[in-house]
Amino acid sequence: MDQFTLAGKRRLASQANQSRLARWLAACLLATLLAGCAGSPSSNDQNNPVPSSTAGQINGEWVAVQRGDTLGKLANRANVPLERLERFNPGTNAQRLNVGQRLLIPTQQERAPSGGPYRYQIRPGDTYSSIARHFGTTSGRMQSANPGTSPTALRVGQIVSVPLSSSTTSSSASSSSTSQPAPTPSASLPASARRWPWPLEDYRIVRRFGADSRGTLQPMLLATQAGAKAQAVAPGEVRFADGMRQLGEVVIIHHADNLQTVYALCERILVRVGQQVSTGDPLCDVGQSSASQRYDLLFDLRQGGKPIAPRQVLR
Repeated sequence: MDQFTLAGKRRLASQANQSRLARWLAACLLATLLAGCAGSPSSNDQNNPVPSSTAGQINGEWVAVQRGDTLGKLANRANVPLERLERFNPGTNAQRLNVGQRLLIPTQQERAPSGGPYRYQIRPGDTYSSIARHFGTTSGRMQSANPGTSPTALRVGQIVSVPLSSSTTSSSASSSSTSQPAPTPSASLPASARRWPWPLEDYRIVRRFGADSRGTLQPMLLATQAGAKAQAVAPGEVRFADGMRQLGEVVIIHHADNLQTVYALCERILVRVGQQVSTGDPLCDVGQSSASQRYDLLFDLRQGGKPIAPRQVLR
């Protein structure tokens, strides 16, 4: 029988830790979330949420708010953007958290809506009804959104779609203003958001920031040359550096005054999560689109999750 040395055991443990760290977010802008009644290894997990003061890894848990907790602190502990935590807890007042209040901490597989449904991961004890109550929809609409999923045979870890509420969905057919935050006007921008450099040295705008023909806000798209690298437009901290479905490799930087910049459609990431970057630091190699054969960079600028027209800030 093979005998493992102490060094071998440590190496295997290290590899397992690296594997867990490698799974972060896999997608942020698409959508599909929730349905049904999950068979549960422990259905008490949802009825007795993990106290935030004692929880270790809280991603994927229902967390009970403890004295002194804020959404910002919980977002930092879970290593998720604050606006993402807010979107997974619709109706929560960040300024009025109550001790004992339950908050849903998203996992890396889940996505908040950007005009479409939630992408939700089934937890122990979940039912269509309980999920629908949390997200302000109905179990009937959830069944319609998941035609191949039986509401009585949900599996823990399964990804389902949770549609937006009827009122939101009907209005978003003509305008996305209810499902997407309105752009921040230039008059309310902080003083730090002024005359930032563009994220590319050589570029042309192939799609401007703004609403498309259906009223959906579209981020700016910049075309560049092969070998181009996207650069940080301001000092900040890398909060996300990984792949997202249909967006290629993505880097998200958090800056002062609750500002965020997103660099997507990259081919190779050059930074790591937690890294502090300065203006002009290379973040990623721009990738080539298989559809247009161009080298395109999707650039998005936000404050507290609300989109900002980049031309208001970039010089």
